[in-house]
Amino acid sequence: MQVDFYQLAGTPAEQVIASLAEKVLDADGRLLIIADDEGQLARLDRMLWDQGSASFLPHGIAGGTDDARQPILLSTSPDAPNQARNMLIADGVWREAALTYDRSFYLFDNATLDGARLAWKLLAGREGVERRYWAQEGGKWVKKG
Repeated sequence: MQVDFYQLAGTPAEQVIASLAEKVLDADGRLLIIADDEGQLARLDRMLWDQGSASFLPHGIAGGTDDARQPILLSTSPDAPNQARNMLIADGVWREAALTYDRSFYLFDNATLDGARLAWKLLAGREGVERRYWAQEGGKWVKKG
């Protein structure tokens, strides 16, 4: 399993989430986006609807009758009724449940940097886990580790 750490340095989380979600969908994958704050999920919901007609990202907020059909599901729970094999942690709070997915994206900023550092250390040398760290340089994501 692979965990991609994305350090948000000035780039809005919503922009990064939309880009990663689009890549997962382009690869015929499904995605669970998780955050504890329902307000953040509501903002993400609006943002995914407002990507424009050329880049609409089909999704839903967990708790609906069509959860299983959603290519992208926004949730406060790490369970994926949409059978996603990809998880995106949007709120900077590491969850061990991320390791039950094939690939997890962990977004963090300066406010959640200490938690990200701890997660990076705890995953070091863990069997079956590949860690990758991404940072922005000149407006592009560059793999640092």
